[in-house]
Amino acid sequence: MQTLTAVAHRGDPYRLRENTLASLRSALGRGADVVEVDVRLTRDGVPVLLHDDTLERLWGVGRPLAALSAEEVRGLTAGGVPTLAEALAATGESRVMVDLCGRVERRTVDRVMDVVRQSGAGERVYYCAGAEAMLAVRAADPAAEIALTRTTLAPPRPVLLDVIRPRWLNYRFSLVSRELAARVHRDGYLLSVWTPDTRRSMARLLDLGVDSITTNRIDTLHALRDGDGGGRRRGRARSSGR
Repeated sequence: MQTLTAVAHRGDPYRLRENTLASLRSALGRGADVVEVDVRLTRDGVPVLLHDDTLERLWGVGRPLAALSAEEVRGLTAGGVPTLAEALAATGESRVMVDLCGRVERRTVDRVMDVVRQSGAGERVYYCAGAEAMLAVRAADPAAEIALTRTTLAPPRPVLLDVIRPRWLNYRFSLVSRELAARVHRDGYLLSVWTPDTRRSMARLLDLGVDSITTNRIDTLHALRDGDGGGRRRGRARSSGR
């Protein structure tokens, strides 16, 4: 039986700056089962936690991450942008969803997976992004757990699913209907959604039987799920290969 998984989007961003160690710890303290983080590479190939391609929005520095070394990023943000290795250490034994941002090349995937392996976190990390990035992940690791992100109602092509072999199909929450949920489960996948932030939206998704919700308001989801007795239960899904 599958219980709803509560995923904290970039940590606890309504209380603390997103994708920081403090934000990740706060989310876990407020009931998250999983923390979702955005990962990009610095100029010297270090995976760090940042959603945007520049430091402007969060740190007031209008410079592209790809043009900065990890040490320069540390100096410009007073250590505020953690490396993936630091994030994995800070989350202990908790699950981590790694969202591979921007244009993902094989070099990016290799560097990220190197860090995951070196951190001993391979059994608790899974990956999400669109088809191109997930094809690279699958090529790099036949056993990786994958959440294939979908932004359209068009069913994924069977040949794509056969190659990527995702455990999850990861939809924008506004796209999800009872019919879509039934199709995803009938095809043997788990259904994850992102990013509802109102109690009403979360309750609707629980009623539809989704398996995972990624939200910026993890405490709201945690309280709703507990009040709902754990949400809907789903039957066993297709194996992730683990």
